[in-house]
Amino acid sequence: MKRSLLWCLALSGLTACAQQTGGPAKSTQTATGHDDILTAYHWQLERAIDDQGTAQPQWIRQNGNEDGPLDLTFKDERVSVSGLCNKLGASYAITGTQMHINQVVGTMRLCPDESLMQYEQAVGQRLPEVSAWRVKTQPGADHQPSLTLGFNDGSQWILQGKPTHETLYRSSADIVFLEVAAQTVPCSHPLTPNKQCLNVRTVDYDASGLKQGQGQWQAFYDDIEGYRHEPGVRTVLRLKRYTRRNVPVDASRYAYVLDLTVESENTR
Repeated sequence: MKRSLLWCLALSGLTACAQQTGGPAKSTQTATGHDDILTAYHWQLERAIDDQGTAQPQWIRQNGNEDGPLDLTFKDERVSVSGLCNKLGASYAITGTQMHINQVVGTMRLCPDESLMQYEQAVGQRLPEVSAWRVKTQPGADHQPSLTLGFNDGSQWILQGKPTHETLYRSSADIVFLEVAAQTVPCSHPLTPNKQCLNVRTVDYDASGLKQGQGQWQAFYDDIEGYRHEPGVRTVLRLKRYTRRNVPVDASRYAYVLDLTVESENTR
């Protein structure tokens, strides 16, 4: 069965490539304001307390869930929520230490886990009650910042920062499209006997999202973060490609991150 999301390309202008930045992104030590830090990290929920400091365990997912912890990302005046069944999002505004999050909207996928759906709905209702925010930083490269969100009732969420890919690689991403064949191919590697690689070719789209052509098939030695190949399934992937700095001679200069599955076809 073939599923295509090419209409997304036309609607969102997804074929354009991001420009490389001229230099490294600001670190927590050199950022001019905490709003820079807010957008430079993903924020994973670690603790939730009420106005008396008592833990609110209902907001913390149990260890072992496949979706991971609740994760907030602030970018372009929008907050995105992952770690749930559906993707949630809302616009937000900050004035000093005050934060206002508007009504949350999300995708409408039906989730088999009823408790996860209830948790997701609760999160969507809770976020517009945020009234304040505070970022705390610590010196040292190994210390990530923390974010505290304050709610109207005095409760707080404490979230741990994890660098975005732009922060981690100190550059913006180039957008590339790869078609991945249904079956892997043998590829020689001195450290991995009998290694199998993805069989890929580049795909070109015009500004309307229409396919214009493909490159030559070749073995793909790199990993793609967020992608797991399923034998017998052909896919077209939209990837973010970051240029890595100071890489070893035998390592790839690029890091690839899955951004969107454009096409998926089961050939079995």
